[in-house]
This record gives sequence, C-alpha cells and structure tokens, in this order.
Amino acid sequence: MNLALFDLDNTLIAGDSDSEWPKFLIKRGILDPEHHARQNDYFYEQYKAGTLDIFEFLNFQLAPLTRFSRDELDSLHAGYMAEHILPIIPPKARQLLAAHQTQGDVVMIITATNRFITGPIARELGVEHLIAVELEQDAAGNFTGKPTGTPSFQEGKITRLNEWLAARGETLASYDKTFFYSDSRNDLPLLSIVSNPVAVDADDTLRAHAEAHGWPVITLRD
Repeated sequence: MNLALFDLDNTLIAGDSDSEWPKFLIKRGILDPEHHARQNDYFYEQYKAGTLDIFEFLNFQLAPLTRFSRDELDSLHAGYMAEHILPIIPPKARQLLAAHQTQGDVVMIITATNRFITGPIARELGVEHLIAVELEQDAAGNFTGKPTGTPSFQEGKITRLNEWLAARGETLASYDKTFFYSDSRNDLPLLSIVSNPVAVDADDTLRAHAEAHGWPVITLRD
C-alpha cells in the first residue's frame, strides 16, 4: 500500500486559502482592507522567503475567528467556498487525487492552514485524512484565536505526520511508496524523507532543488 501526501495551498488549489479567507471577509465588510492587506503581504513575503514565524502569523490570522459563533463562521465559510475556493480548484488536481484513490493509496492533505478553513476544502476534494493547524475552542465550541499542538508547518509537518502514523501503529516504512506533492520551499523537510517527492507549480527555490535532485516537476494548472 502507498501513502500519498498533498500540500493544499498553491498545490491542490491555484491560490492560498489562508489569503483568500481575509479577502472574502474584506468583501463582506468584516475586516479593514488596508490594515489586513498590509499585514497579509508582510507575512506572505516571509512565507515565500522561508522565514515565517508561524506563531506570530497565527495570532494575526486567527483573531477574526473569535468575533463569531461557530454557526456564524460555518455560514460565512459556505460563501467563501463558493466564491473563492471552488473557482481555483484545477481539474488536474481532482484527477491526480482520484488516480491515487483508485489504486488504493491512503491519501492525505497536510497543510499549514488551519482546520476550520481547510476541513471543508478537503471534503470537497474527497480526501478523508487531513493534518492541519488545530484550533483551541472554548466550552461553547467557539474559537479562542489560539492554536493547539504543533503547527503543521515546515518540520512541524513531519512531527504531526509521525504522530498520525504512530496512532495507526505505522511509520513511513509501513508503506511501499510514500509520495508528497508540494509547491513550497517550506516543505523541503517532508519532501526530503518520502520516497517519491514531487514539486508542483513550485517556487524558484523548490524548483531548483527538485531539478538538482532529479525530482519530478509538474503543473496541475494547465
């Protein structure tokens, strides 16, 4: 049996779900556009450079979730999916997922974006297993604006994946082949430990690394 891991943002979707969410909230008049655009650009440049402080980013990104009940957030998310996510899911991404599922592979999305945003996206893509940033909730089930556990970012993806495998009584070696598809230099730690790393619509750093190491370089956006 094989294990097929997929990054989400700019890999399975042609955009960044963490960036699309505040854009949606700005359109609805919920967030201040100038402040949020400035802060989002600040963090995105860090992300592209591989220098993002994930906890500083999460403090910023999760704060708007505290302003609404879960019911209100779920209603907002439905509109966000329709307007911002469905239009940027490439057909080739669905086809690649289906190819792995058809041959009986265990398929997982592993992302640095939080579970509130990504859970419905994973369901839309037909992916059962999801590792994402987990969010703290109060007794009423509302978000506190804080993450819990290890954020699934950079080396944290390896930590979280190993925890998931251990809970199943497995390791990476339990699988005949292990695939990881990603666009980002931030995923080089996990890409480097699977048997079949694949660069997808890769940033310049990842593309250069992939070409130097003979990894496949593909696009899902044609």
